[in-house]
Amino acid sequence: STLMEKVTRRTISSSSFFLCFFIFSSSILFLAGKSAAKVSYDGDNDDNVTALFIFGDSFLDAGNNNYINTTTLDQANFPPYAEYAKLPLIPPFLEPGDSQKKLCGVNFASAGAGALVETFQGSVISLRTQLDHYKKVERLWRIKFGKEESKKRISRAVYLISIGSNDYSSPFLTNQSLSFSMSQHVDIVIGNLTTFIHEIYKIGGRKFGFLNVPDLGCFPALRILKQKNDSCLRDASILASIHNKALSNLLFKMQRQVKGFKFSLFDMNKSLKLRMDHPSKFGFKEGEEACCGTGKWRGVFSCGGKRIVKEYKLCENPDDYIFWDSLHLTQNAYKQFANLIWNGGHMSDSLVVGPYNIN
Repeated sequence: STLMEKVTRRTISSSSFFLCFFIFSSSILFLAGKSAAKVSYDGDNDDNVTALFIFGDSFLDAGNNNYINTTTLDQANFPPYAEYAKLPLIPPFLEPGDSQKKLCGVNFASAGAGALVETFQGSVISLRTQLDHYKKVERLWRIKFGKEESKKRISRAVYLISIGSNDYSSPFLTNQSLSFSMSQHVDIVIGNLTTFIHEIYKIGGRKFGFLNVPDLGCFPALRILKQKNDSCLRDASILASIHNKALSNLLFKMQRQVKGFKFSLFDMNKSLKLRMDHPSKFGFKEGEEACCGTGKWRGVFSCGGKRIVKEYKLCENPDDYIFWDSLHLTQNAYKQFANLIWNGGHMSDSLVVGPYNIN
């Protein structure tokens, strides 16, 4: 096997650690797949606990947006798809109740959020604010566990991040022009993300998991905005491509220069393109049209009748589709991605997870 194949088989945390890993978003449970019985867990008494902290957007929001004043476009009020690990749900930060539940990690993600404060400002929790929320939890941990034990737990924790998609799709969805050139726009997003990573590292975080940005121009919600002769919305796809190159460069640079920094990068862009181009190879029948929505490609974000547009159509079998609605994927698609994120793997001889996997 190649060197990179060997590298990707390494794991981000030892199998002896107890990884709290159970996630869902506003419309998906990203790390879904294996059914599992509910278990009780007392993070206070487990010296080997590996906590999970989650940041980002609707791919990972576990319900934070249900506790803010937002629109029906950005709510996170859908139940999880399934369970991947036999562990309790990582609770949203804003969920009231027993703080004991947050001892094996906290979900800070917000549907619609971006690395830019301006992205859907007023309706979401920006990455900067998510970082502020994390710092509150870290201070509570120091009080709960003491300085040294808290430091150990922080360094063992995994930090999972999905951010950027809204920074690049929001100008098109809100019919606004970019304030800068595309490369400058990406530079600002990556700059904010870089600051975020360094802040977590300064506090003690060492193990990071990232999802790159999918080909946004080919999502049904943006495809309906494309020019006549294009297959997808070209500028949105270009922004995603520039971002992904910059993100990869940033992470490998940090791995070389920052002591103890480890990361797992899932190439969501490549994985999704493979399925959209060859749906039958992966068990799908439809790779472009959404299961639920209205308009061409069912690209209007209307699924469920709680959106601004009330009209929608629903497919017969969601498992046949890659897209659930105009902006999110189906359970079947996310199950396949979950397996790649957790276990690592190659498709078409191309690395899609590396240099570590989340496991």
